[in-house]
Amino acid sequence: MEMLLSTLVSALLMGMLFALVALGLAIIFGVMNIVNFAHGEFLMVGMYTAFLTATIFSIEPLLTLPIAAMVGFLLGIASYYMLVRYLLKGPMIAQLLGTFGLMIFLRYLAMCIFGPDYKTLEHGLLIGKSIMWGPVVLSYPRLGTAVLSMLGFGIIYWMMDYTRLGKALKATALDVEAAGYMGIDTEKMRGLAWGLGGATVGIAGALLINFYYVFPTIGILFCMIAFATVALGGFGSIKGAFIAGLIMGMIIDLGGTYLGPQYKFALIYLTFFLVVVIRPKGLFGW
Repeated sequence: MEMLLSTLVSALLMGMLFALVALGLAIIFGVMNIVNFAHGEFLMVGMYTAFLTATIFSIEPLLTLPIAAMVGFLLGIASYYMLVRYLLKGPMIAQLLGTFGLMIFLRYLAMCIFGPDYKTLEHGLLIGKSIMWGPVVLSYPRLGTAVLSMLGFGIIYWMMDYTRLGKALKATALDVEAAGYMGIDTEKMRGLAWGLGGATVGIAGALLINFYYVFPTIGILFCMIAFATVALGGFGSIKGAFIAGLIMGMIIDLGGTYLGPQYKFALIYLTFFLVVVIRPKGLFGW
């Protein structure tokens, strides 16, 4: 019973990070109806940004969050204006292969610069610490990551629902032509969607580096989790991304604990397959 309770708490904490990773993917798809295959590599860039900033300048890893967010935002903006907006003029297959090519480029650029070695942070306010809460051992890095993930998620949710900018993004997502007629600069909204997507996953990467190692091909792992999460929650649904992230955290942690670590990611792929076959629009999809 104690092991089950501990696993559930750990799963919920990790699920909040999965939700933040999936949020950027949901925003981009919701506004532009395009799948970003390089989303995992955006996470990898955020992790390397936090790792290098904390290591080179000997600062607290949590203080690297704004830097990782800015790098992710700029990467998203650059990806849209230098690549994606041209892909939109072509067929759907061009869009898919274009973002797939961006994924390969970023992955092996990181391999060229940093090498294939695994890197991890050894010092930080949260790193290596834990606290007992009854029979449950709470990891400080996971707990802090969960709290900050919820904060970031809440800010984006508030912006999308209660600000003029968020409403403009939603209008662009619903009908880009009608939004243009109403005076909304849809080109900027699309670029902003990519920037926000990059910023949120950059923050997720900077949080993840507090308890996980980074290497150039880590993106494929978290990209598949993000795809499964967004598919379950509903492509374009922010609320769906949050709830599905918690579900994915439970699937991975409970599956790894009770079936074996070799099965936990297989369960993610199985979930993705079942959602696509049984309920393609997900839990809260349009």
